[in-house]
Amino acid sequence: MIRSMTGYGGAKGTADTLQFTVELKSVNNRYLDCNVRLPRGFLYAEETVKAAVQRHISRGKVDVYVNLDGAAASDTVVAVNLPLAESYRAALQKIAASCGVPDDATAALLARFPDVLTVEKRESDREAVLSGLTALLEEALAAYDQMRLREGEKLRQDVEGRLVEIERLVALVEERSPQLVEEYRGKLLQRMEEVLQSRDLDPQRILLEAALFTDKTAVNEETVRLRSHISQMRQMLADGSPAGRKLDFLIQEFNREANTIGSKCNDGALAKVVVDMKSEIEKIREQIQNIE
Repeated sequence: MIRSMTGYGGAKGTADTLQFTVELKSVNNRYLDCNVRLPRGFLYAEETVKAAVQRHISRGKVDVYVNLDGAAASDTVVAVNLPLAESYRAALQKIAASCGVPDDATAALLARFPDVLTVEKRESDREAVLSGLTALLEEALAAYDQMRLREGEKLRQDVEGRLVEIERLVALVEERSPQLVEEYRGKLLQRMEEVLQSRDLDPQRILLEAALFTDKTAVNEETVRLRSHISQMRQMLADGSPAGRKLDFLIQEFNREANTIGSKCNDGALAKVVVDMKSEIEKIREQIQNIE
C-alpha cells in the first residue's frame, strides 16, 4: 500500500524498570533524515533507535523523541554512610556529656549532617535498556505506520482520480488533432483558390502541404506515451511504497509530453485542454511529494 511521508506515533512503557515515552513524527524529505533526541546518560541507544527507524522508513525527515518520565525513583539510589553517621552520633554524645545538656540526637537530625545521605544514579543495564527501548520504538512505529497508511490511501485516491481526468483530456486531444489537419487542408485550398482565382489546382500540392502540416502537428506519439505513463503510474500505486522517487521521475515525463502537445497544437480549443492537463499533472506532482 502507498504510505505518506507525514505521520506520528508514540508509545509508553518500561525498559529496565525505567519509565520511557517514545514519540516520532515525520515530514516530507527527498531522502531519509533521522534525528534522535535521548535523555542524558542514554546516548548509547542512538544507533539502535536509528536502525529500527531505517527498517520501517525509506525517506522523510524523521524526529524521534525518547523521554525518561520524571525523576523516577527506580532510577536513583539513596546511600547511607553509617560510619559517618556513627561518628556524628559519638560527637553529639561527647558534646552533651561535656556541656551537661540533654542528648536528644535523632535519626532525622543525623541525616541532616553533610554526606550522611547521598543520592546516586542507579547504574542501568544497557542491554535491558536497549531491548526495552527497541520494543517501545516498534510499538510507536506500528502506530506511526497506521497513520501513514491512512494518509497514503487518501493520496492514492486523489492521484487515481486525476489520472482519470488526464485520460479524458488525452482523448479530447486525440479526437481534436485529426480535425485540425482537415481544417488546415480546407483553409489551404481556399487560400490557393483565392490567389489563383481558379479551381484548376494541383491536388498533389495540396496533399503535400497537408502532409507537412500533419507531420508538424501530429501528437500521436505523445498521446500514446501519456497513456503508457498513466498505466505505469497506476501499477506503481498498486505496488505500494516505497514508490515516491519513481513516481516523481514519471510525473516529469507526463509534463514533458504535455508541453510537446502544447507546442505542436496551434489551436485555441486544444490549448485550453493542454492547460487543464498540465494543471492536473502539477496537482499530481504536489501529491507525489508526500508519498514515501
